[in-house]
Amino acid sequence: MSIEGEGPVLRGAEPFADFYRREFPKMVALAFTVSGSRLVAEDIAQEALIDAELRWETVGRYDKPGAWVRRVTIQRSTKRLRRLRVEAAALIRLAPVTGLAPGPDDVEEVFEAIGKLPSKQRAAVALHYLDGYTVAEVAAILECAEGTAKVHLHRARTALARTLGEEIDA
Repeated sequence: MSIEGEGPVLRGAEPFADFYRREFPKMVALAFTVSGSRLVAEDIAQEALIDAELRWETVGRYDKPGAWVRRVTIQRSTKRLRRLRVEAAALIRLAPVTGLAPGPDDVEEVFEAIGKLPSKQRAAVALHYLDGYTVAEVAAILECAEGTAKVHLHRARTALARTLGEEIDA
């Protein structure tokens, strides 16, 4: 409920610890329903409740502070789900390069390996494999010759295959 033009109705805030104990399990269930992952759901619920605690002076006095936290939880869950879909699509495009079958367990390993590449190679891989740009478009974005963009991609693929291949065989 809100007074027209004045935002949510404010009242006396309950202690945040009481609110947290009551709402955390509900936020985990909500985040799990949206994200599909129990582990991710716990992180999202925790982050949403941290947001609430940081704003508790205001949020705690809302007529329905739980509604505010639910909205934040849904937004965070949706954002995380979108990011996971982008990562999964990138893994599918990177599978021939890395030798890994795309799967949720591989995401962290592949992105860690990409993070170790030199900056131009990282950028080329991100643009080509994650964002789907052509080699010519990568070259234009990186402001280099198309041949140079190809070299960045080739060196990145070689380094990733070597790095991930050694980790797989270990």
